[in-house]
Amino acid sequence: MARVRYGARTEAEIAAARASSSKLPDIWSTGVVAVWESDPDAVAAVLPPPLKPTERPLVRAAISKVDLPGYPLGAGSVAVAALHDGREGWYPLVMPMTHERALIGGREVFGEPKKLGEVGVERDGLVVRAVLARHGIAFVEVRGAVDGPLPLPEPAEKLDFYFKFLPAVDGQGFDADPVLVHCTRNEKFRRLEKITGDVVLRESMYDPVADLPVRRVVELTIGEKTTDQKGRVTERVSAQALLPYIHQRYDDPQQILDGPPEGSVRWS
Repeated sequence: MARVRYGARTEAEIAAARASSSKLPDIWSTGVVAVWESDPDAVAAVLPPPLKPTERPLVRAAISKVDLPGYPLGAGSVAVAALHDGREGWYPLVMPMTHERALIGGREVFGEPKKLGEVGVERDGLVVRAVLARHGIAFVEVRGAVDGPLPLPEPAEKLDFYFKFLPAVDGQGFDADPVLVHCTRNEKFRRLEKITGDVVLRESMYDPVADLPVRRVVELTIGEKTTDQKGRVTERVSAQALLPYIHQRYDDPQQILDGPPEGSVRWS
């Protein structure tokens, strides 16, 4: 009988897949990063407990093209500065990806708030334009001109916070207590340049980052870097406390908050 591809894989095949994924070479991306000071009340309002705001109400947009062999990827995020257990990091609100493969792994393994979207990084000489878009709306746009090289930073560890959860089958809360994930990334740069320009936030009912206004631009850069990442569960969190925030993950909150009628199945 010909092999049934939906059938179980052997232990050897599973081990080989794990080994190949652990030996990936450095993958370099070209990306624009914008950091700005925003309204402190707005930043505090988007942080689910136990995350807390930092002293500075910072927001960061990262917009990158990733050089995956034969599989170029656009990857972005909009995150706010946050504090947990004495450690400062970033809490991403939305992470547009141009391919399903990057989206699925991040959401299911780490709890990243990834969504399919459009990600663009364009450079024409010194002129730079980078965009995050979904549903035909460029809700973040960074535009400007390169203003010269910057010293390469030393390799550094960065921290992101994610909430990993599984909405309940009956639409009432979660199937198990959510967990808070600390995701650490080791970043290494081979090029970094300053941009003089601005950040434009556009209204979107799906990605309302315009609620985090640009009060003062702190950083605008374009660079080439490689990163790896590892995650760990730090604690289980209150389902009741997290529930008011899970609409951040979905375009249509009713998809998870409204349970299906008894005896029926909802398709989406």
